[in-house]
Amino acid sequence: MPDTKTVLIVDDEPDAIEFVEAALSELGGVATLSANDGVSGLQRAKEAKPDLIVLDVQMPGKSGFDMFVDLKKETSTKDIPVIMLTGVADKVGIRFSGRDMGEFMGEVPEAYIEKPVDPEELKKTVSRLLGL
Repeated sequence: MPDTKTVLIVDDEPDAIEFVEAALSELGGVATLSANDGVSGLQRAKEAKPDLIVLDVQMPGKSGFDMFVDLKKETSTKDIPVIMLTGVADKVGIRFSGRDMGEFMGEVPEAYIEKPVDPEELKKTVSRLLGL
């Protein structure tokens, strides 16, 4: 199907990947790929050139923040929209927004969603960014 959009999900928690895959499967016209850390996620993004990346913030090795910066530096991936997912607020009690991220990283993600993720919010955001 030529109009199928590809979404790369990068998260170190298999349950989180399955959750996002299940939510996106309800949209139709969306295929998913996954990676379980920032290093393999960045490599997968370079190889597959997905239409959208759903990226967890806290991961071992290369964090989602670091992967995001690397994506935006790389010519082949800099224009791929990114949804950042984070549970930081639940763990440390500090809220962090996409705007905050822009101030610290120099780039602002297309969307920033707090965990636990509302599947309807996720589907709505993905649909908007993919033009579904």
